[in-house]
Amino acid sequence: QVQLVESGGGFVQAGGSLRLSCAASGRTVSSYTMGWFRQAPGKEREFVAAISWGGGSTYYADSVKGRFTISRDNAKNTVNLQMNSLKPENTAVYSCAVRLTYYSSRYSPGEYGYWGQGTQVTVSS
Repeated sequence: QVQLVESGGGFVQAGGSLRLSCAASGRTVSSYTMGWFRQAPGKEREFVAAISWGGGSTYYADSVKGRFTISRDNAKNTVNLQMNSLKPENTAVYSCAVRLTYYSSRYSPGEYGYWGQGTQVTVSS
């Protein structure tokens, strides 16, 4: 079993930056693709970014490309999301998860499990 705990969220003005962290415990996640997703009030959970097990491949939603950077430290069993040039529409609860299945797209929340509780990001205009 894997437990994921996100941290680093908060309140920031538009144009600001935040760095989210996802710490895994229970077992190593170094052999898994990891993803970040977000869910705004009244909306479905949506893909933000993913990183391959070795960190050599990264994937981003079009809306965050060039502003967000996903990284991982397998020695520390952590995955990070650096978010720059934040916009009010980025306000959401951000969660990390482990990709467990390969039935469809890496962008689908259904492919992931062991969801953390999430961390709130609020961007004011």
